[in-house]
Amino acid sequence: MNEQPTSYRYRAVLWLTSAAALAYLCRNAVGVAESTIRSDIVLSLDQSGWFMGAFFWSYALLQVPSGWWVQRVGTRVALTVFAVVWAAATLGISVASGFGGLLAAQIVMGAAQAGVFPAACHSIGHWMPLTSRSMACGWLTAGMQVGAIAASGLTGELLQPFGWRAVFVVFAIPSLLWALGFALRFRNQPVEVAQLNAAERELIASPTVGHVKDKSDIDQRAAEHRVTAQRATNRPASLGVHWQARFLILLCGQQVCRAAGYMFFASWFPTFLQETRGVSIVASGYQQALVLSGTLTGSLCGGFVTDWVYCRTGKLQLSRSGVGAFALAGCGLLIFIAFFVADANVAVGLLASGAFFAALAGPCAFATTIDVGGNRVAELFGWMNMTGNLAAAACPVVVARIVGWSENWELALLLFAATYLLGSLCWIGILLNAAD
Repeated sequence: MNEQPTSYRYRAVLWLTSAAALAYLCRNAVGVAESTIRSDIVLSLDQSGWFMGAFFWSYALLQVPSGWWVQRVGTRVALTVFAVVWAAATLGISVASGFGGLLAAQIVMGAAQAGVFPAACHSIGHWMPLTSRSMACGWLTAGMQVGAIAASGLTGELLQPFGWRAVFVVFAIPSLLWALGFALRFRNQPVEVAQLNAAERELIASPTVGHVKDKSDIDQRAAEHRVTAQRATNRPASLGVHWQARFLILLCGQQVCRAAGYMFFASWFPTFLQETRGVSIVASGYQQALVLSGTLTGSLCGGFVTDWVYCRTGKLQLSRSGVGAFALAGCGLLIFIAFFVADANVAVGLLASGAFFAALAGPCAFATTIDVGGNRVAELFGWMNMTGNLAAAACPVVVARIVGWSENWELALLLFAATYLLGSLCWIGILLNAAD
């Protein structure tokens, strides 16, 4: 009887997913609380835009340095430090007395969270076989949305009875507890876990998860996969994907479009609903959570769809670029339709569906960096995420300027419909066939 693989790879992914959830819980609370904080501290609309965007300036600029540091100290040490610092920054928001304090806390939080996803992708590359990486990336992106949804719902509920300062104190505590558990229990690589059996080690090393006849077949597959991976790491740029300017520009381009679009929903969207539909702060928080639920569902489905397409066709081009292009085009179309809908519930439903399609492309991007990054996954992911988050940093300020100039919040929908369609075009141009 063949030995059944143990499940330590899933435990590793669960730790990473929970880190994503807690990171987004802390960062996304600002969006729902924005109007209350602005009123309490007396900020202008422009200052509020800079406050919400400040997180993403440090977050973006430290992506590559954080990825470099993760590769040197390992995910276990890096994520423990990151979690403690972002929890401290969350507490910093709770005690801020003015615009400067809020800005400083957001900058520190962005710096602390910059390495979270480079570290997570770095570890997924160690812990998951090729045919399950998109699924693991889907769980990771779903974890982000669980945290974002929790922030939307809980912030709206806690604001009125306890005040916005107490909200950020409450949200900081779970991250500190997580950091302690992670430092004690997580391991960087499968070889560091004595209880992990041979079957799981071989499964992680194997390029397929299909039926195998005997152990020699597994060993042969694993050896072939290691050789392929080594060649991919050392192969020159003629391969068509590794660090070529065209590939990097398009990969970063789709990330810019996805990050900017997501940032609108994570920052100004509750205020957008309050201003254009007359909904309450509590209701806007729940409607934001509905849109983010679309992102959560899309993240989970995106991982399965991407892996399914790859397993059925064996083509990275279809499973990464094809799925990504289709998903972002669908999102752009749905947002464009929502522009013409006056009913708040119908419009939010369309936007939630659009968020679902946008999230389908998330695992494609994560998996692509793992597929082609070789031993520099964290660094490649850092470059991609840096450019995306520079766009996310600019988004709140750009929206504030557009609204201030036009006095029309609805123009934001047209802007982001076009943004997602541009992201679809970027995916169409990303060629991965040479790596199939």
